[in-house]
Amino acid sequence: MKTTGYMISLLAFICAAGLAGCKNFSKNKSAAPSPEAETKAEGAPAIPYECDTFTTTSGKTVRIYALVHASSMIDYDGMTIYVDPVAKLGDRTVDYSALRMADIIFITHEHADHFDKETIASLTTSSTILITNSNCAQMLGKGIAMANGETLSYYGDSVEAVPAYNTTKGREKYHPKGRDNGYIITLDGLRIYFAGDTEDIPEMAKIKDIDIAFLPCNQPYTMTPEQLVKAAKVLSPKVLFPYHYGQTDVSGIQAALPDIDVRIRQYQ
Repeated sequence: MKTTGYMISLLAFICAAGLAGCKNFSKNKSAAPSPEAETKAEGAPAIPYECDTFTTTSGKTVRIYALVHASSMIDYDGMTIYVDPVAKLGDRTVDYSALRMADIIFITHEHADHFDKETIASLTTSSTILITNSNCAQMLGKGIAMANGETLSYYGDSVEAVPAYNTTKGREKYHPKGRDNGYIITLDGLRIYFAGDTEDIPEMAKIKDIDIAFLPCNQPYTMTPEQLVKAAKVLSPKVLFPYHYGQTDVSGIQAALPDIDVRIRQYQ
């Protein structure tokens, strides 16, 4: 992976921008998520979305809110992190004005169910870190563009951009290889994989020590339930969230993966 110069330049950018101070957290890949799932996490703000609570290596709380489709919000150590924040999908809407401004926003790619310029603008402050693929950075005119295989550090934590693409013949056009990102976000040892729009690609065999995985499930754009089960067996996360599933029936995934804690949330 291409890391050293990129990580140094990003850290310089963050510190120069005056962002909350480059904290250092210890890392331990044996971190295990709590099995507890809550609609409203104890001690958390009253946010009207399903919430799952996890614990990092050193005991910090991570709350992940299921907003819609491929949109999630993470509450961690005083930071608010969004992944692919989108305000409207079909008849479902998310009122971001009722949520917190973003410390970090991750964008996997430029499709409208992942990339919403107005919502990104509404969540962005002068200190928000925006991490995207190359196309989205160009479309926004700002942001840190990551390519597949790159790793960077922020606030002492890290993110890896990993491949996300279609492999089924005739469907490569939806998500061509090398354009889009999945992200492995590490928070104080807790490794969270947001796969983005992808099928069960061979690069998943290189992804290790995942605590929480978000895998998409709606052909022709991403995976069939059978592909998702295959990918989950390769990744072997402690907790799995099928997401981006639209009208796909994902109810059988839990029975097909008895050794993984599969959680079905409102990610239609």
